[in-house]
Amino acid sequence: MNKLFAICRETAWCPGCGNFGILNALSQALDGLGLEPKDVLFVSGIGQAGKTPHYIKGNVLNTLHGRTLPTATGAKIANSGLTVIAIGGDGDGYAEGGNHFIHALRRNIDITYLVHNNQVFGLTKGQASPSSDSGMMTGTTPWGVYNEPFNPLAAAISMNGSFVARSFAGDQEHLAKTIQAAVKHPGFALVDILQPCVTFNKINTYQWYRARVYDLNQDPDYDFTNRRQAWEKSWEWGERIPIGIFYRSERPTLCDQLPALKNGPLVRQPIPCPNIDQVLAQFR
Repeated sequence: MNKLFAICRETAWCPGCGNFGILNALSQALDGLGLEPKDVLFVSGIGQAGKTPHYIKGNVLNTLHGRTLPTATGAKIANSGLTVIAIGGDGDGYAEGGNHFIHALRRNIDITYLVHNNQVFGLTKGQASPSSDSGMMTGTTPWGVYNEPFNPLAAAISMNGSFVARSFAGDQEHLAKTIQAAVKHPGFALVDILQPCVTFNKINTYQWYRARVYDLNQDPDYDFTNRRQAWEKSWEWGERIPIGIFYRSERPTLCDQLPALKNGPLVRQPIPCPNIDQVLAQFR
């Protein structure tokens, strides 16, 4: 297999960072789908996860902290022929970008959203993030986190997100297959990726996760089209942690419903030349 999306430069991540596993799985997944770098756009915000597009071949658009999803949405509307993959961390996506996350689920824009969830703000030295477990001690929470952790899977299922999944950076085969399923899904696809931070999170380590994660899709009684069952399963956390596809639903995508896209991607449509006098007359 040609490795079209291979890692293309030295990274700035800590040795042992979970981002390496995610990067390798992403490259493997895209090669397996038969895509070419020219047809893929990676959109990211700020953070260690946001550096991922720098290290893989394809089109790259870096944006502001927490603003990954609206930028990716605009790119997909402008060129609906692109495979758009948004990438961010739990801080970028669930804190600063939490509002955009909710509305991307509502709109069901056809993009894949990969969230590197290490339960801390890794770039800015390990502060607590929305997904930090209650009681976790960090530089900004020396007495422990007081708040309930944000549950992105439960939120996405509650919003009838059309593809909701979780994987683990320490299982590259499972992660690559999950990313492939997400990219092929017609609609907004969330993949929350459990990613150890070897520098700032000494609790949720590779060993900690490996002793707990299991593939819920191996259970023949689990039905990922059952919204109630998926929502209940999304709350399982602690001694056992499920990974896999939690929920799928069939919904029209945003681009399917936009009249301007009935004739194909905007970038391939001729630019109309309006009568300027008629346009100005509307404002008189």
